[in-house]
Amino acid sequence: MFSVKGLVESNDLRSVPSKYIWPTNPEDHILHKTENVPIIDFAQLISSNPSEQSMAVQKLGDACRDWGFFMLINHGMPETLRSEFLRASQSFFDLSEEEKKEYAEGNILDPINCGTSFNVTVDKKLFWRDYLKCLVHPQFQAPSKPLGFSETSEEYVTKCRELMRELLKGISKSLGLEENFIHERMNVESGSQLLVINFYPACPNPELVMGLPAHTDHGLLTLLTQNELGGLQIQHNGHWIPVNPLPNSFLINTGDHLEILTNGKIKSVIHRVLVNNKGARISVATAQGPPLEAVVSPAPELVDDDNPAAYGAITYRDYLKIQKSNELDGKSCLDRIRI
Repeated sequence: MFSVKGLVESNDLRSVPSKYIWPTNPEDHILHKTENVPIIDFAQLISSNPSEQSMAVQKLGDACRDWGFFMLINHGMPETLRSEFLRASQSFFDLSEEEKKEYAEGNILDPINCGTSFNVTVDKKLFWRDYLKCLVHPQFQAPSKPLGFSETSEEYVTKCRELMRELLKGISKSLGLEENFIHERMNVESGSQLLVINFYPACPNPELVMGLPAHTDHGLLTLLTQNELGGLQIQHNGHWIPVNPLPNSFLINTGDHLEILTNGKIKSVIHRVLVNNKGARISVATAQGPPLEAVVSPAPELVDDDNPAAYGAITYRDYLKIQKSNELDGKSCLDRIRI
């Protein structure tokens, strides 16, 4: 079966096929709902008031160091654009199986990939998830179907790139560095931006399956939005915390390459996705990274005798290949380059 959506729609599914059933660990179902995810006000971060901006930069730095995750409010992206792109995303997955197969995954670095699970050639158990991945920067690539999808995508990811540029400035300043430090060191202007649209169909037995297991993201930052159905959980102080975003907010998480560059001062956050039996959840992630050929290593400015380099140097392309050719498993990819 090419997609979970196709499986669900073709069988009037009442039970989950065994290849999707995950082993259960009772501790994995214990959730801590009392802790609140940090909230960053983007308007304050770019404020012309030095005191207000300084406080926002400090809050941003604390959120990145302590959580690796935050909600972004007052970001300036029109709600109409966000809603329109979520509708366009739904329309893509509503295409026929044959139309979607035009973009079926081939090479892991193909500019457009459509598929299911994570990597069906290595996944021991399959994930209850279909996806579309598009490399949208430095050259924009997107499917030509459905009508208007490409145009809406380009407008959306351009706005996302502008937001992440400002966030990276704030993170640089929070580290005591010049505001364009990360941007220039990682050559973000020519860097990679990956658009990932996830489709998690409703499941008759959601407690048996996994949308995505515990993992971290490659790249510097990931910006995420979703429809009205939740499912994202982040790991904080060893506990799983469900994330319920505020209306018209974005969810931002730190990636592996920000951890490498900052020599572990900022950690990438482990997160997972659960599914439900009420309806399909759609999430849209845009991941900002360096150019594929960039060599990423700890910045010398953040390395000294007390804090020696904790990671080896690796090209962004090689890191992606390692991640994609192995199972998703916590920080296992990052662990491969620890010194």
